Amino acid sequence: MTPNRTGPFPYIPITRRPRLAWPGGARVALWINPNVEFFGLDDVMPGNVNERVSREHAKVPNVRNWSLRDYGNRVGIWRLMETLTRYGMRGSAALNSDVCLHHPEVIEEMMSLGWELLGHNQTNALRLNEMAPEEERAAINATLETIERVSGKRPVGWLGAGLAETWNTLDFLSEAGIRYVCDWVNDEQPYTMRAGTPPMVSLPYTLQTNDVPAYFDFKASVPEFEAMMKRQFDILYRDSAQSGRVMAIAVHPFVTGQPHRIVALERGLEYICGHEGVWRATGWEIVQHYLAADFSKSV
Repeated sequence: MTPNRTGPFPYIPITRRPRLAWPGGARVALWINPNVEFFGLDDVMPGNVNERVSREHAKVPNVRNWSLRDYGNRVGIWRLMETLTRYGMRGSAALNSDVCLHHPEVIEEMMSLGWELLGHNQTNALRLNEMAPEEERAAINATLETIERVSGKRPVGWLGAGLAETWNTLDFLSEAGIRYVCDWVNDEQPYTMRAGTPPMVSLPYTLQTNDVPAYFDFKASVPEFEAMMKRQFDILYRDSAQSGRVMAIAVHPFVTGQPHRIVALERGLEYICGHEGVWRATGWEIVQHYLAADFSKSV
């Protein structure tokens, strides 16, 4: 991507696009993105409110914050898998590839449930925008190759750790076979980027109905996060009368996988899935429909 001021995509207001139609006349395409992450005990951990901590001020090992995240892979992810299955959802997991090396049982179960796996760096302890260009390219390829080797499928989607990119990221992702990216939280419909060969698609992701910002940044309570999901859906569903919308819900096993928080997701899904016209999809299914229907040529 050439450095520029407006981004690698055209500006087309959502009110001036062709009508977007989902399969079977659905109004909202719902996808769930569990962020399944790995930190080493010898890594610099996020702080008590999930903030990035500089190496100069880090205490290693940080048992408190490491073990909280390890809970997500030991316990929380299994609770999330059971909940999504109960509501007919297959997750589209943003996966640190180090999970493949240390917790292959998680990969095995996700694959048996028909989940999609997206690349999400090797570990959330490292961000692409903290790497030199060749290091970044190598990290992307290593992430995808590890997931492919362990799962049998090479990811076609990507969510950067911390949604971090450099001017080179989209080109490196395209070279590695990625077809869609979720880092750009600027739309409610997929759109085609002026980057990559073939051109990359941006799939709507969320920092709103996302448990980490909700609980750590917005200081939401569990009932408030439930209400956020329901309100988000209500307005997207209303606006989808004119053109289809995408609703993303992002959850983390160490956060929503906690017993007292899982109820927010359960009640949110019960409400959303109780409406007609909700397409319960994976990220790649949404992108494939967008590409096959030629919406990409007009947006």
